[in-house]
Amino acid sequence: MPLTMFEKIWRSHRVAEEDGLALLYIDRHFLQDGPRRKFEVLEEAGVGVRRPDLTFATVDHYVATDGTPPEALPEGRRRGIADIGRDAARHGIALYGQDDPRQGIVHVVGPERGISLPGTTIVCNDSHTPTHGGVGALAFGIGSTECGHVLATQTLWMKKPRTMRVCVTGRLPEGVGAKDMALAVVGRLGAAGAAGHVVEFAGSAVAALSVEGRLTLCNLSTECGARSAMVAPDETTFAYLAGRPHTPAGLAWERAVGRWRMLPSDPGAAFDREVAIDAAEIAPTVSWGISPDQVLPISGRVPDPDMAPDEGRRTAWRRALDYMDLKPGTPLDGIPVDRVFIGSCTNGRIEDLRAAARLVAGRRAAVPAWVVPGSAAVRSEAEAEGLDRVFRDAGFEWRQPGCSMCVAQNGDLVTPGERCASTTNRNFIGRQGPGSRTHLVSPATAAAAAVTGRLTDHRRLARG
Repeated sequence: MPLTMFEKIWRSHRVAEEDGLALLYIDRHFLQDGPRRKFEVLEEAGVGVRRPDLTFATVDHYVATDGTPPEALPEGRRRGIADIGRDAARHGIALYGQDDPRQGIVHVVGPERGISLPGTTIVCNDSHTPTHGGVGALAFGIGSTECGHVLATQTLWMKKPRTMRVCVTGRLPEGVGAKDMALAVVGRLGAAGAAGHVVEFAGSAVAALSVEGRLTLCNLSTECGARSAMVAPDETTFAYLAGRPHTPAGLAWERAVGRWRMLPSDPGAAFDREVAIDAAEIAPTVSWGISPDQVLPISGRVPDPDMAPDEGRRTAWRRALDYMDLKPGTPLDGIPVDRVFIGSCTNGRIEDLRAAARLVAGRRAAVPAWVVPGSAAVRSEAEAEGLDRVFRDAGFEWRQPGCSMCVAQNGDLVTPGERCASTTNRNFIGRQGPGSRTHLVSPATAAAAAVTGRLTDHRRLARG
């Protein structure tokens, strides 16, 4: 029987089945500077970490991006960073601390270090863990108690998800990228449209994406409720992973690539649901509301709740417009913004910074704008290319790596009432700080907003 890529990975990692659940072997476990409940589970059970060599910790949520050392941070953040440092040292887990050249956002660090590999199972106590599916991994976000179980056993009990294939065919128009594709998919499926499914992104437009673009696409799958997401590994994947610190080398590399070539879904493999999207219909996309599925092309207008297809959406749209202080019929292209944020596990990679820098070069920021690289490695690479000078010359703030203004747990906040064009993944009420108003955009659109002071179709700037 033809198998999907998900089914191949699931079967090869299934240890046991009981009462409708499967016990899966976990290849990689990522940890962050969040609640330490996961280690309390170990202490309560009186056990240690089963495979510290397959466990990797980094600090990203609580770190300061303005260079403030951990000891000078507020008590809560200081304790969170100290806890993961102490627990990692106690259990022999590799820790990428604030001064470590490997430090960064966990979903940026995993792929760039070659820890995330095709065909592996990956878990982390973070909802955007499906990001790692961009290299062909099966990656899940899990809770703290489940993390404790993985730490103790290197396995996880799970209900088998359903499968969905989202096929994006054709070619993206000029100036349209992975973030636009991802937002368009979320808008098409809805906030819960992929709930309970593992999504496989396929089609010529997906195959044409870089690995960094695929990571962005899988990252946003969380916002339509997907349990996980993935893109089949191919020559683009292998070229990206070759020579990274944790990838196999020599003969082991050749054997690994041979295995990875067998991962893509077989011809004729059945999915529980199929969705087809024409890439040519995707444009630079922005969010207008308070959910990532409330998106439209930059050429669109703020929708009228009275035109919503049902009462539930009418109510949701009214609430969104009230919070965002927008009026129906307002063109999205031209809405003033108060600040711009470029970074996060969605768009903090070197490809994202290059895209933004191309729009910024030779221009000046009209509003406060920050660039926060997704990792220390990205920051170093950007500085080697002179991107930091491009941003600084334009009046942007060039900051240290971390989650920063995406999640607002670290002192990096949007002021109440301010409108922010942001390359992050969520525009929930208060996501970037109490009273903040977030418009989700691509790095190029964010750069255009920074230099014009309003949501702008960046293609006009690119054309001069």
